[in-house]
Amino acid sequence: MRPMRSFGGRGGGGWGLPGLESMSSKLAVGLVAGSVLYLLLRYQGSTQGLLLLLSPNTVFGNLFLWQPLTYGFIESEPISILFGALLLWSIGGSLESSWGSKRLLMVAVGCTALAGYVLGVVGLFMPLPMGYQGGWVMGTVLWVAYGLSMGRGQTNFWGIPLSGNAFAGIGAGFVVLRILTAGLASQLPHVIAMVLVFAYVRGASPKRFMLHFQHWRLQRQLRGRSKHLNVVPKDKDRPDRDQFLN
Repeated sequence: MRPMRSFGGRGGGGWGLPGLESMSSKLAVGLVAGSVLYLLLRYQGSTQGLLLLLSPNTVFGNLFLWQPLTYGFIESEPISILFGALLLWSIGGSLESSWGSKRLLMVAVGCTALAGYVLGVVGLFMPLPMGYQGGWVMGTVLWVAYGLSMGRGQTNFWGIPLSGNAFAGIGAGFVVLRILTAGLASQLPHVIAMVLVFAYVRGASPKRFMLHFQHWRLQRQLRGRSKHLNVVPKDKDRPDRDQFLN
């Protein structure tokens, strides 16, 4: 990946990473904090930590509605925590510079959580695996979003120049590899989240959806009103009169 410049003007240091006051850094800190909390609970033998993970059959079945929001900030392996946080901080910082903090938060947390809720709906009708960790789901969302937002523009991956679309393809390729090694069921949140972020970056945003919905609703109202209008036929034997103008 190309070096990221420091956003916010403070705290970035010489590494080109966003400052600690940025939204991307807060997401990274959230991942570390959530993971540490989960590991501490597990170390103490408490089952409360499991409630922070995503178990689709319990989201709506047991009304554990917070799970799609909390699982995105949990990883249990040190390497996953470290690189997941760096990914959120660096790529998230680049997206934040062009999207802004609110949009970054909406995409990162929104796509990750929505994937969990989608699986929660599916879990009402069929059994699904329990205990999904979603730190890398959120990381994958930002990875793919960054590549797609670059499009045909040039970036680099470990010093190798490539297009943004190819960069997004590498992120998707990691998910495919995990599917081949661990099975599709283990990567369902990743797959759904990637579909959501692809649709969003390509234009299927909530704002655009509402605009289309309002346009459809207006057209429907106009068609409904037009049914009550009658066309006054013109009689060739009678001259035009002002009463037909109203």
